[in-house]
Amino acid sequence: MFTKKHHFRIFALIITAILAFLMNGVITFINTGLDAGFLLRWGRAFAIAWLIALTIVLLFGLHVRTIAERLCTQDD
Repeated sequence: MFTKKHHFRIFALIITAILAFLMNGVITFINTGLDAGFLLRWGRAFAIAWLIALTIVLLFGLHVRTIAERLCTQDD
């Protein structure tokens, strides 16, 4: 499907989509309740949040991974 060099980008795409989808669903439900316009509000919030989250992960993800690797140097 994809070469290994695209692993981080594909991972970022999938994880940010899952997080944005679930978090926006919960927050939209808490803030506005479940009514006729819920799915539209959820979808709009998801689209905005996913683009922001994906941009942040693509910009900072490799740096954060490096920091995490430095912090986790001991074996179990």
